[in-house]
Amino acid sequence: MRSTLKHSAHAVSLAAGRATSAGRVLPSFLIIGAQRCGTTSLYRALSRHPLVMKPVLRKGVHYFDMAYERGLPWYRAHFPLASRARALRFRWGHAPQAFESAPYYLFHPLAGARIAGDLPGVKLIALVRDPVERACSAHAHELARGFETEPCFERALALEPERLAGEDERLRTVPGYASHAHRHQAYLARGRYAEQFARLEPLVGRDRILVLDSGLLFRDPGAAYDRVLGFLGLPRLGGVEFERHNARPREAMPASVYRRLREHFEPWDALLVPWLGAVPSWRR
Repeated sequence: MRSTLKHSAHAVSLAAGRATSAGRVLPSFLIIGAQRCGTTSLYRALSRHPLVMKPVLRKGVHYFDMAYERGLPWYRAHFPLASRARALRFRWGHAPQAFESAPYYLFHPLAGARIAGDLPGVKLIALVRDPVERACSAHAHELARGFETEPCFERALALEPERLAGEDERLRTVPGYASHAHRHQAYLARGRYAEQFARLEPLVGRDRILVLDSGLLFRDPGAAYDRVLGFLGLPRLGGVEFERHNARPREAMPASVYRRLREHFEPWDALLVPWLGAVPSWRR
């Protein structure tokens, strides 16, 4: 019953948003991933900033990956009215910024080009963590949500090449195609972060991409928060409180699996140094 009411409320709100889409703002920045790297924590911290406007309905609209055929007016309908932005600017003397957080944007092969085309000048924020831990966390997350049917993490890793075979190309070439495996079962592929940043860089430029080490984010959230605000050109207004969200219990990873995966990701982690300005925290 509660789910039905929530869905109905969303439908009514979206219908109203579409009717007034011309008078709504588009995002100035996006949190694009990576999945299971602290995106929800950063989203909630930024949502508390007086000059940051979150989506009306949910944290991630998933327009640039799963709903692009709906068109830009549909996307705009998810964001606050421009009149609210004007009121905030009058109150605080600084332009507010709208945003959303959708961690599949970083990994989807078409999302970057779509974002660059529809949101010129947009800034992108990505978070990264130990890709070995990320893979294990993602498996537990997808298993709990029913999107993964293989309970053994090591077996799921072995299935990944077969599951993902040809999916990237189909996403690029088949209009409206959606891949369950690409979105929910890419445990190793999603952890090759530098590969995804290399795809984004020529589309939006490195100066508009901020990459944060999640380990440092939770170790020193104040410094990380100030870095984000500096990147966005927003003033510090009040304190900041970071909390961990969406953590799930999982079985301990066998040491042999951890060593194998750590070796697998070593060259990819090395490519992150220019993006982070330092060796990743999990390699120190």
